[in-house]
Amino acid sequence: MLWLLGSVSAATVHFDRPQNAAHRPVAVATFTVPPGLRAKAGLEVVAAGHHWPVQKGADGQAHVVIADAVGAKLGQGILVPAKRSDATEAVRAIRTGERVELRLGDRLVAAYRTEGVLPRPGVAEVFRRGGYLHPLLTPAGREVTDDYPSNHLHHHGVWTAWTKTRFQGRTPDFWNMGDRKGRVEFVAVDAVWSGPVQGGFRARHRYVDLSVNPPVAALEESWEVRLYNLGLEWNRKVHLLELTFSQRTASESPLELPEYHYGGLGVRGNWAWNGAGTCRWLTSAGHTDPLRGNATRAQWCWLGGPLEGGVAGVAILGAGDNFRAPEPVRLHPSEPFFCFAPSQGGAWAISPGRAHVARYRLVVADGEPDSALLHGLWDDFARPLTFTISD
Repeated sequence: MLWLLGSVSAATVHFDRPQNAAHRPVAVATFTVPPGLRAKAGLEVVAAGHHWPVQKGADGQAHVVIADAVGAKLGQGILVPAKRSDATEAVRAIRTGERVELRLGDRLVAAYRTEGVLPRPGVAEVFRRGGYLHPLLTPAGREVTDDYPSNHLHHHGVWTAWTKTRFQGRTPDFWNMGDRKGRVEFVAVDAVWSGPVQGGFRARHRYVDLSVNPPVAALEESWEVRLYNLGLEWNRKVHLLELTFSQRTASESPLELPEYHYGGLGVRGNWAWNGAGTCRWLTSAGHTDPLRGNATRAQWCWLGGPLEGGVAGVAILGAGDNFRAPEPVRLHPSEPFFCFAPSQGGAWAISPGRAHVARYRLVVADGEPDSALLHGLWDDFARPLTFTISD
């Protein structure tokens, strides 16, 4: 919520924390910058003795990460020109070869694969795929995702696909690529940006029905991925990414999605976590047994386990306004595989003229899962911090 009271050289920020909000060590906020407030060196929010950089986009929307003081009852602060003009870009998104790298400074955090590269001899061409995130790395550099695992070659880090579908009287499967009934193709990277608060990219994919000759496009999908700079102290503990995907029909035909136990957003964990009892789990409802947690609903789910030098994992947070939120989940009993699967809740469809949009945050960290931290980060995602700005 924002009130603009004319052109100003500085503005007062009144923080509006949601009632009964969970403790939030980190909060991500978006707002509109007053049109009269300009600064060559950028802007910053100053409150409670802290200085938080503000990053303004071409659309006038600005992003700020409020850290360290969120647990206190923030009253108000000021929005002013930043003092430093020589600040380096903390988050860098770099298009290089067949991927987009997301970095904090010089440190790789995640990569998005574009056209797709087969990982080793013997992997059939039908499994070639682009348009997914891999690897995801913890602050200590541990890799928490896998790509083309030998027991499920169609699993790729963090990816999207639908499994059981009906389209124009046929039943393409965009998930199980080896069946040659459907595939998800990378189309293009449309934008890449960097900045002191967040950096990321926008890309497009196409869902192609291969069960007919010639093949027919069923869905057009866009991805927007952001990596947030949480500040030096928090970046040593947590990497925070956000993925939003939007899907529209590619024709006047709907994509029908019958009830099914998986399909949607998938996450494949490190190969070291294969085997019953090897991958560790924790859902927002407290489930640690994949057999008990499977097919339940969750605001978030962590999967991880031991890697060289310690424990690491990734938590996937679902937005509170996603379709059928809190969404049903698929937890594999013997492999490090997780899926937010709205089709578990019954048949539905993506219809012409109406986009299906879903948002998720990925929390990548070393160590055992911190339930209180994940609840706080999810609460901030579901009910973000807002503020009123006045001159």
